[in-house]
Amino acid sequence: RGAALSCPPPGQRDGRRRVGPEGLRGPPRGINWLSLSPDGQRLLTGSEDGTARLWSTADGQCCALLQGHESYVTFCQLEDEAAFTCSADCTIRRWDVLTGQCLQVYRGHTSIVNRILVANNQLFSSSYDRTARVWSLDKGQISREFQGHRNCVLPLAYSAPWDLPSAPCVEEAVAGGLLVTGSTDGTAKVWQVASGCCHQTLRGHTGAVLCLVLDTPGHTAFTGSTDATIRAWDILSGEQLRVFREHQGSVICLELVNRFVYSGSADRTVKCWLADTGECVRTFTAHRRNVSALKYHAGTLFTGSGDACARAFDAQSGELRRVFRGHTFIINCIQVHGQVLYTASHDGALRLWDVRGLRGAPRPPPPTRSLSRLFSNKEPRAAGLLPSASHTGLGSFGGDLWRCGAAASVTGAGSGLGRGQGARERLFSLCRCQERSCR
Repeated sequence: RGAALSCPPPGQRDGRRRVGPEGLRGPPRGINWLSLSPDGQRLLTGSEDGTARLWSTADGQCCALLQGHESYVTFCQLEDEAAFTCSADCTIRRWDVLTGQCLQVYRGHTSIVNRILVANNQLFSSSYDRTARVWSLDKGQISREFQGHRNCVLPLAYSAPWDLPSAPCVEEAVAGGLLVTGSTDGTAKVWQVASGCCHQTLRGHTGAVLCLVLDTPGHTAFTGSTDATIRAWDILSGEQLRVFREHQGSVICLELVNRFVYSGSADRTVKCWLADTGECVRTFTAHRRNVSALKYHAGTLFTGSGDACARAFDAQSGELRRVFRGHTFIINCIQVHGQVLYTASHDGALRLWDVRGLRGAPRPPPPTRSLSRLFSNKEPRAAGLLPSASHTGLGSFGGDLWRCGAAASVTGAGSGLGRGQGARERLFSLCRCQERSCR
């Protein structure tokens, strides 16, 4: 059995220092995103209560409580020296990971900021205001605004100049790299970062583009959509290369590893495809609800689901190796570092799982202590014992990917979105609504 670990609520000390200004009132809500620092020493979680939290992976302690956003945090990214968060309050913030102080506020978007990406010493963002932007990291000023999508912009990916061809005919156009965006208008667009011009528009999907990954050496983008397909595109020419068609529901998440594309879907499966041909070579079943998160690590495919369970599959054989139970609502995000799996959920908990013995080795004997530790995103209480995590059998939970029945969430002024919804449900509802408006 393990102990519950908690972070102090807004306005209270964490035992070493007071961090951040006064934040939103009320208990913390579900966790919308989880980011692991490149060195693996810290975790960053973004929550429905408008705060973000930094955690130490060494001892499970909350290092800092980051307060300042006026609505829920939609996404976060953790670097070694700075943390970045974006929110439904239309802003992005940069934080010092040692002091917890806000270093910069990036203002300019006129609606919810959906995603951010820090790459090549630049900050990229996408928003429901139908734009993507690139910002100066230090000054907080907009360097470029990318306008052209007819509805909200969702996923982002960046290809650096050194990953692109050096032929004279394209060298000038890609001098600052290429940004790829996906939208609920059913298109993806490729942008020249240096000029802000649209380089290509990738048309073919009949539903919202929810996710995308880049194969930078091959200059190929893979996009997943609510039309249940994945499409491969040449980002230089704009040509559609192939269509992956076997899913029966929206494609929610993608992972590209070793020339294989893994896709998680609302049809409760993960599929493995050959990136070069589009052939489906493996289907991973056992999920009771939509597949909301994917992560490949050292021959194992980890999944998170709306059934509140995480699972580990042998990536080569498709065999289910382990089921991780403990959450009570959808798992929104997963990360893996070393021998530890991290799962963040709409139930407000961040859990750690020992994943030793997954690569076909004999299972270790049952430990005297739990294989799971809990980083609670809820108000502190007296430390108590948590039930030991089960790693066998299939779980049956009432959670659903888009509708979790959780407590009312904090919503921002002018968001126009209802309470009682998590960030994923709000996104999916908006996708359905805006798809109808595009037709």
